[in-house]
Amino acid sequence: MQPENKNSKNKSNDWLRVGLVMFAETTGWIAFPVIGALFLGEWLDNKYDTGQLFFFSLTAGAFIVSSIGIGITGVRYMRQIELADREAKKNKENERQSDRS
Repeated sequence: MQPENKNSKNKSNDWLRVGLVMFAETTGWIAFPVIGALFLGEWLDNKYDTGQLFFFSLTAGAFIVSSIGIGITGVRYMRQIELADREAKKNKENERQSDRS
């Protein structure tokens, strides 16, 4: 009975790890482009004395980049979840067939 308990604990830790990695990756897609655009836009506006032109333009561009990156990340993780679900269903079906034998 000990190995089953350890195995279920590893499964829950794996899902927690995957969730935290997904959260970190999504947060990175939000933070890095936007923060970079804010600093770069402010620096360019001060350098060329253009008011807020670069600041708002780069921030809008960073929003678009972030949205695309989050979408790609979401699709990739949805595919991983679908594959894991299919594999789990196959394993259950194999277990049922082996129990019948």
